[in-house]
Amino acid sequence: MNKAFFIGRIANDIEVRYTPTQMASLNLRIAIDRGKGKDGKDRGTDFPSITVFGKQAENCERFLEKGKKVAIEAHIQTGSYIKDGKTIYTTDLIADRVEFLEWKDKEPTPSAELTADIPF
Repeated sequence: MNKAFFIGRIANDIEVRYTPTQMASLNLRIAIDRGKGKDGKDRGTDFPSITVFGKQAENCERFLEKGKKVAIEAHIQTGSYIKDGKTIYTTDLIADRVEFLEWKDKEPTPSAELTADIPF
């Protein structure tokens, strides 16, 4: 399985949801600056959506907030579903690991084990 690393700032409010089997799930968008081009002009920002599951999702809700910097190791998951008789293809980024590069100001600094791999 190929993995990619992303470093950026959280671009949305964090809200954990639970599946019917009580698995925590969180959808993050992170702002990733493309940097500057050869002409010195800003090349823009990308906002990929990344899904985080389990205890790691709960820790993100507890210790992170919009605007904080994170590093995420994720893999690509493709799928499809039928809507109105048409097949819709999806490509999702699923977090395997979330490193907190900045923390909420309101909480004490947690232990390093909060960035452990997500069990599947």
